[in-house]
Amino acid sequence: MTYVVTENCIRCKFTDCVEVCPVDCFYAGENFLVINPDECIDCGVCEPECPAEAIFPDSDNRAAPWIEINAKYSTQWPNMTRKIDAMPDAEEWKDKPGKAAMLSEAPHKD
Repeated sequence: MTYVVTENCIRCKFTDCVEVCPVDCFYAGENFLVINPDECIDCGVCEPECPAEAIFPDSDNRAAPWIEINAKYSTQWPNMTRKIDAMPDAEEWKDKPGKAAMLSEAPHKD
């Protein structure tokens, strides 16, 4: 089992999960985070830390459509090892459904 970042992270990109990850398996896009499934040690400490409740075990049905996306972008985006500010309007987007089409393929830029 591994953990997966799902749709509710889009346009939020809270990084509380990054701060607690003991193996630095998070990777950052412009408006979304992903977990590298080959690096995740399945400890689960990230799941309760996510303010958007966007992280699930890969065995959860809500994670299924996002497993491939996490695997793909974790090899293309930069590794995120520290907490940064969430997106400016993160609170407004936190619980909005239907954000999948807004996923940017661009990597995070400092």
